[in-house]
Amino acid sequence: MKKEKNTVKKIILIAVICLPIFSLFLWERTSGVQAKTQDIYKNLETFSAVLSLLQKNYVEEIDTNAVIEGAIKGMLATLDPHSSFMKPDDFQELKIETKGSFSGIGIEITMKDSILTVVSPIEGTPAFEEGVKAQDKILKIDGESTKDMSLMEAVKKLRGPKGTEVTISVHREGLTELKDITIVRNVIPLISVKSKVLEPGYGYLRIRSFQSKTTKEFKDGLDKLEDKEGKLHGLIIDLRNNPGGLLDQAVKISDIFLDEGMIVSTKGRMKEQNMEFKAHPNGKKYAFPIIVLVNEGSASASEIVAGALQDHKRALILGAQTFGKGSVQTIIPMNNGAGLRLTTARYYTPNERSIQATGITPDIMVATEFADPKTEDKDKKKPHFLREKDLKHHMKNGETEQESESDQAVEESEEDDKLSEEISRDNQLKQALMLLKGLAVFGKLNLSL
Repeated sequence: MKKEKNTVKKIILIAVICLPIFSLFLWERTSGVQAKTQDIYKNLETFSAVLSLLQKNYVEEIDTNAVIEGAIKGMLATLDPHSSFMKPDDFQELKIETKGSFSGIGIEITMKDSILTVVSPIEGTPAFEEGVKAQDKILKIDGESTKDMSLMEAVKKLRGPKGTEVTISVHREGLTELKDITIVRNVIPLISVKSKVLEPGYGYLRIRSFQSKTTKEFKDGLDKLEDKEGKLHGLIIDLRNNPGGLLDQAVKISDIFLDEGMIVSTKGRMKEQNMEFKAHPNGKKYAFPIIVLVNEGSASASEIVAGALQDHKRALILGAQTFGKGSVQTIIPMNNGAGLRLTTARYYTPNERSIQATGITPDIMVATEFADPKTEDKDKKKPHFLREKDLKHHMKNGETEQESESDQAVEESEEDDKLSEEISRDNQLKQALMLLKGLAVFGKLNLSL
C-alpha cells in the first residue's frame, strides 16, 4: 500500500513538473505567433500611413487604385520571377495563351535583372523570320523604354492587329549599339506540334509549347507518321526552345509512352499542393526507340516530359542542359476579374529529382552547332544562355488543289533537299538521327546496360 502511494506521488510530481514546461512551451509558441501577427499589423500600419501621406502631400493628386496595385505587384516581385498580379485585361491575355490564337510577333519573353529578355522566338512566326534571337534584350518597344515595364504590359504592346508594325530595339551580345527590328504582326496560331519524316522509318515530332490541344495534335502527328511509314524504326521528339505550358498536357504526352509508374509529383506547403501523376496502361504499344532533343530554352512542362522519359529509361535525352524551371504556378481568379499567378509547389521527376535552377542533364551532351577547327576562335567566350538560375529571386533547388504526279514528285524532291539541308545544319538533330539509326541496327533501346 505504501509502495502504491509512493508511485502515485511520483506520477503527481512528474505531472506537476511537466505542466509548467508544457505551459512554457505553449506560451512561447503562442507568444511567437502573436509577435509575428503584431509585426504584420505594424507593417500594414506603415503602409497605410505612407498611402495617407501620398494622398495628402504628393505634388499631384494620386490614383489610389494604381498605387495599391503597384504595391501588390511589388510584393509579388520580391518572391520569385513567376508570381505576378494580373489586372482583368491581363488575365484575359493569359487565358488566350492556352487556346485559340492571337495576333502578335511570336516570342517568349521574361524578365532578367529587370530587363525584358527574349527566352526564344516561336518557330515560323514573324519574330523568328526577322531574326529575333534568344537572349536579345528588348530595351524599347516603338521607341518607349521597357524599363519598369511589366511582362504583361510588354505583351500587350507587342500584340496587335494583323498587318500592323511594331519596332523593338534590342541589345545583343557582340553588337556595339541597339539593333532596331521592325516586325509586321500576324496571327500566331497556337498549333503546338509539327511532324515530318526525316528518313524512311524515322519520324520527327516537334512540340513548340504545351497548349490545351497538344496531346491530340501529338497523337494525330504520330498516327500520320505510322500511316505514312508503316512501322517506325525510331522517333525524335524535339522539345528545344519549348518554354512549357500546361502541366496536364506534359503528363499526357509522357503517358503515351509509359505504362506504369510516376510521371511527376508536386510538393508545396499546403496538403492540396502535394499531388502525384502516374502512368496508365495504354492500348497501343510503341516499341521503337526514342530520342528527346532539349536545349537551354527547354523549360517547365518540356522538362517534365524529358525527366519522366529519362528516369523511366524510355528515351535518350540529347542536347544541352535545360532551363531549370521546376516550379508550379496556380492561377487564382480574383473577385474583380483580376488574377493572381502564384508559385505554389515544386515538381519532382519519377526519381524524386527537383530540377529547379539546375535543369535536366542530357544523357548525351551535344552542342547546337558544329565547331569548325579552321575558323574556331579558341579565345572566344561561349554564349551565356538565360536559365532559371539567372533570374532574380529565383527559388533555390529544394529537393505548334490536287496536283499532277510530276508536279508532286518535283515538290517532294525539293522538300527532301530542304530537309537534308536542314538536318546537315542542325548538329543536334543530325547526331540524334545517326544515333537512332544505330539503335535500330543494334537492337531495342536499353539504357540500363
